[in-house]
Amino acid sequence: MTSIESLKSNTLKIARSGENVLVVTLNRPEVANAFNSELGRDLLEVWTLLYRDPNQCRCVVLTGAGDRAFCAGADLKERNGMSDDAFRQQHALFEQMIRAMMDCPVPIVGAINGAAYAGGLEVALNTDFLYAVPKARFAFTEVTLGIMPGASGTQQLPRAIGVRRAKELILSGRPFSAEQAEAWGLVNRLCAPETLMSEALEVAEAIAGNAPIAIQQANKSINAAASLDLKNGYDFEIACYQRVIDTEDRLEGILAFNEKRKPKFKGA
Repeated sequence: MTSIESLKSNTLKIARSGENVLVVTLNRPEVANAFNSELGRDLLEVWTLLYRDPNQCRCVVLTGAGDRAFCAGADLKERNGMSDDAFRQQHALFEQMIRAMMDCPVPIVGAINGAAYAGGLEVALNTDFLYAVPKARFAFTEVTLGIMPGASGTQQLPRAIGVRRAKELILSGRPFSAEQAEAWGLVNRLCAPETLMSEALEVAEAIAGNAPIAIQQANKSINAAASLDLKNGYDFEIACYQRVIDTEDRLEGILAFNEKRKPKFKGA
């Protein structure tokens, strides 16, 4: 199995923070980390590798290079003059990347270092939760360009902030602030620029210190809550719970508690 650190990429920086946390940085700061086809392919490969082998890390922190933008959305210079077929093929690539991100079993913490517009906001919404700097700005600008959100924005934003507010933002194309995003529940925490990564890494390390299979199953169950009624959601939770009963980590957790020590989880 290919290790994520060995991936050759011109659009991403991939580094490990400690043993179990992976930092993935969108690395096209000269164009506000806008998505081109190469970046789409590289991110697809990252999420696919983690799906195939979730033991490569226990948590991911996703951020952008520079202090200007997390991601400005699709690279419109690359799209200039594209034929309809080429446009559809590129968008299909981005669709695959988003689906692979949704299916990633490893928790993803977003560290939003600047503007997250259009497809960049959609990527942010597909992390498990977000920390952001106060100067971050968010927007779905697609309708101002003759298109619409197509990387799950019309599905994820209403789930995060409610249908009526999501309609206002998507249909107007107007930007909103980090303070508004926090007040509406889209952003978990506002962090000073100089502490954004340290705070994101701190929570990532806390996640990575817990039992990996339990984390994956709990995350899967929480995700299902948005689309299931309470009774079926609880049935789903029980099915996820059953998955952790036979793990070595369950036995280790109980043993460590009784021995008054920190557990050593193996992801098994």
